[in-house]
Amino acid sequence: MSKRISSSITLLLRLFVPVFWLVFFGAFSIAILFFSQENMPQFQTLGFRIGVIVFYLIGALFLYFTFLKLKRVEADNDFVYVTNYFKNYRYPYHNIEKISVTNLILFQLTTIRLKEKGSFGKKIRFLQSKIKFVQAATEFPALRELLDKSQID
Repeated sequence: MSKRISSSITLLLRLFVPVFWLVFFGAFSIAILFFSQENMPQFQTLGFRIGVIVFYLIGALFLYFTFLKLKRVEADNDFVYVTNYFKNYRYPYHNIEKISVTNLILFQLTTIRLKEKGSFGKKIRFLQSKIKFVQAATEFPALRELLDKSQID
């Protein structure tokens, strides 16, 4: 039976935050562009309109390069299962080159680097659930061995 090793907050960051941003601020940006001058004259300046559009685009790019790259990850004795909540793939441990962990104060960003490019690319990033990750590492020897090998490199 597989165990989830990624954080539960992944679902929120991967799906809900980007949808909220794109819909809410997208609607706000469109509304700003189509406001009539009689209703809100302070929203009619060219600088304000450009600022709103740039703010929206920078936010969308930030979400694309951060939250939308996160995956949900599970592990068992033989495979690591990765999903983006729409597609699911499994990778055997022998296809994993190394696992690296980056401490981001509130979260632990974990990167699985594959030997060959997989369906989600060569790098799979997820927010680690520290307790579940440690439990899985003690329960599944192949994962423990991979972690030990990765820490040596």
